[in-house]
Amino acid sequence: MTGLVERSAGVRSGVITGMGRLALYRWWRSHVVDPIDHQAVVTRIVEESGWSPRYAFMTMMSAGIAVLGLLLSSPAVVIGAMLISPLMNPILGFGFSLALFDFAEMRRSMLALAIGSFAAVAFTALIVTVSPLQAPTAEIVARTRPNLFDLCVALFAALAGSFAIIRGRGDTIVGVAIATALMPPLAVVDYGLATWNLPVLGGSLALFVTNFITIALSAMIMARYYGFGHHLSSRQSWAQTGMLLLVFATMAVPLGLSLNRIAREAVTVSQTRSLLSERFGSDARVTQLEVKFDRDPIVVRSVVITPRNKTQNSAVLQKALARTLGRPVRLDIDQVLLEAGADALDAQREELRQAGDPSNLESQRINALTRMIALITGVSPDDVTIDRDHHRATAAAAPLPGATVATYRILEARAAANADGWSVAVVPPQGQLPEIAFADNVDTLDDAARSAVMTSAWAAQRWNVPVLAVPGLPGEPAPPRPTLSQRRALAIAALLAPQRIGAAPAPSEGQRFRLSTSVAP
Repeated sequence: MTGLVERSAGVRSGVITGMGRLALYRWWRSHVVDPIDHQAVVTRIVEESGWSPRYAFMTMMSAGIAVLGLLLSSPAVVIGAMLISPLMNPILGFGFSLALFDFAEMRRSMLALAIGSFAAVAFTALIVTVSPLQAPTAEIVARTRPNLFDLCVALFAALAGSFAIIRGRGDTIVGVAIATALMPPLAVVDYGLATWNLPVLGGSLALFVTNFITIALSAMIMARYYGFGHHLSSRQSWAQTGMLLLVFATMAVPLGLSLNRIAREAVTVSQTRSLLSERFGSDARVTQLEVKFDRDPIVVRSVVITPRNKTQNSAVLQKALARTLGRPVRLDIDQVLLEAGADALDAQREELRQAGDPSNLESQRINALTRMIALITGVSPDDVTIDRDHHRATAAAAPLPGATVATYRILEARAAANADGWSVAVVPPQGQLPEIAFADNVDTLDDAARSAVMTSAWAAQRWNVPVLAVPGLPGEPAPPRPTLSQRRALAIAALLAPQRIGAAPAPSEGQRFRLSTSVAP
């Protein structure tokens, strides 16, 4: 009898659960799926997700505006590029094709995205190549490492875009949000390719791919929620599910790796801040915290405003931080001391004062670096460009009596040796490049000749000159038996190539060679 009662209770529970699921399904069908004109939505996506000359042109113009905004470090210009970007349509088309198991639409949308990306890369790479501004700006560097906020932007933009397409509400505006996650990283890819800056190229490409994956998968999930693909047979649905899982697993690999790295770095920063706050107490204030994960060991720089009686030994803090993080670490900490008995409000006031006070230690270092570079380049300290975010200092040197291009290269090396973690770029005045001398009947470069070639390449890089004229260099195709002068020119061109400086033919000058920035058309 007891077993019969238990079986009856189990049957009733199963019936109730089944009725609940049926009620939920009916609500979903009546309130979510039925109000949508699925055919109209699919027709619109198919019409707008393919390639067209207008799509390619608008993508190129949007990418061109974006890369100019990045080079100028102007967020307003970058936003202008997003307003005209058409990248939303093919990526949402790809996401919906995953939901519909529609391989034809998948190919169309991917072809459109590939054509648009190629056109954008080619056009913007040309802009960067001819641009006199090629230094990486804060806007460029900000898009070289994917982070959690970038992923959230892509996720929210995709959900909003899919919702707008399905419900027919404000899709033009949300297209701007999707372009926010796609067009600037694509423009930075073009910049990295044009300047052959591999860290920038790799980081921005990872961000673009990550955002693309996030947007496509989010669009697929939103499409399934609104009933797209619901009409497929059971066999088709199982096949679709397997395919979707395969696509998801394949595309999720770089996203998972990126998220894992970002999460570990975020945890490291959080643990570092927590340890400093715990050691200094509630009356102290951690005002600056920077962790450089690209160093080995990692470098932690921080500024802490603390009462004088709460000061901490830096070596002890470094050991404690290494134990907490479970890895070697180098701690560079500045402790701004308040009078004993100061509280958190006093620390906050001191933080505000420090923000505008040039006497803090970091500002002192930067001021000293600025004065040193200004002194060796013969310019005013105001003419030295300081990039605090990326620790880079640049100055266009004034003409110094008797100074050659090699002189400025030596001055830059000396400044860099005393820059303590900063990169220094000295732009020499336009002038004659050093002479490259060969011994009699010799076509190889000795140490002095190699140094002259490297100095010429260095000057060309500082002047943003991509090609140097090499006397005696043969044209294409190369002769089967080059003369001595041609062999010497070929040796010079071979040394320029690793420096990413091209070589162009110029009239021969005998045994002595002098490269030139004047290239004949």
